[in-house]
Amino acid sequence: MTVRFDAIGLIVSDMAASVTFYRRLGLPFPEGSERAPHAEAGLPGGIRLLLDSEETVRSFSPPGWQPPSGSRHSLALRCDTPEEVDALYEELTRAGVHGELKPWDAVWGQRYAVVHDPDGHGVDLFAPLER
Repeated sequence: MTVRFDAIGLIVSDMAASVTFYRRLGLPFPEGSERAPHAEAGLPGGIRLLLDSEETVRSFSPPGWQPPSGSRHSLALRCDTPEEVDALYEELTRAGVHGELKPWDAVWGQRYAVVHDPDGHGVDLFAPLER
């Protein structure tokens, strides 16, 4: 058996807000995704980002299912340059996105920042520091 990583799935409370957020990051969600119960965007390398509304997940979950709370994961998006990290963070926070961690030069050699998507999922923005 060969296992291949194929997709990242997120449960979202507001599909339109989530699709808008991820489109702003350059993910190609098809037109109409903001009104769909399930949406997918293909990512470079063949991985997909899957968004499912809470209502959709509730419909096939056991009775009493509740949306998860807290966060034990984040998505990491690589930018080409440290300046892109700064510019993207600024653009997103100006648009009302929650900025969790302002851009900084991390000790591991990356320009790094963290924002939250509309459901509080961490989205790390990073680029290698020029040496």
